[in-house]
Amino acid sequence: MDRRKFLTGLCAGAAALTAAPQALWALTESSASTLINRLVADINRVIESGKGESAMFRDFERIFQQYSDTSYIAAYALGADGRRASPAQKKAFSKAFQGYISRKYGKRFREFIGGKLEVKSVKKVKKWYEVSTIAYLKGQSPFEVTFLVSDRSGRDLFFNMFIEGVNLLLTERTEIGAILDGKKGDIDALIDELKRLS
Repeated sequence: MDRRKFLTGLCAGAAALTAAPQALWALTESSASTLINRLVADINRVIESGKGESAMFRDFERIFQQYSDTSYIAAYALGADGRRASPAQKKAFSKAFQGYISRKYGKRFREFIGGKLEVKSVKKVKKWYEVSTIAYLKGQSPFEVTFLVSDRSGRDLFFNMFIEGVNLLLTERTEIGAILDGKKGDIDALIDELKRLS
């Protein structure tokens, strides 16, 4: 298993991503840490539930909606092309992107059985908090996974993550850009493609 690919999915939604996060308001070091601990616990519950694949994907999509700033992540993934998209296209893209991410990475979550993420440190960085965790997977050396958490949306949510320095937001923007290029810039065709992709 490619651990970077797997753990990029762990939060994708993953993935999930317009402007930089704004003021922290009520967000604290404790609440940022609590959010990530709850996220990991919910993912583990789905993995261990024994449900069928389709049911698990639905659960993962719900988790992404609950814990990640999906509107920010989707907007970031679409990038500058979002400026020419209509409000209806933006809404449709965000929905299709969310489903695409949950299916794309949900297939790998089962491989996390027996593994765990542990929160190690939390620190304020500019206008958000950085939550550093250590990932433990069977048969592999521990490695770092870092979540960026803000309350720019009015709720405590993660808006980006790094797996050993690999930036989730930039990775997804590159991948979505490549699909859009293949569709000759047609946003509606991109949306349709995301609905079909794993």
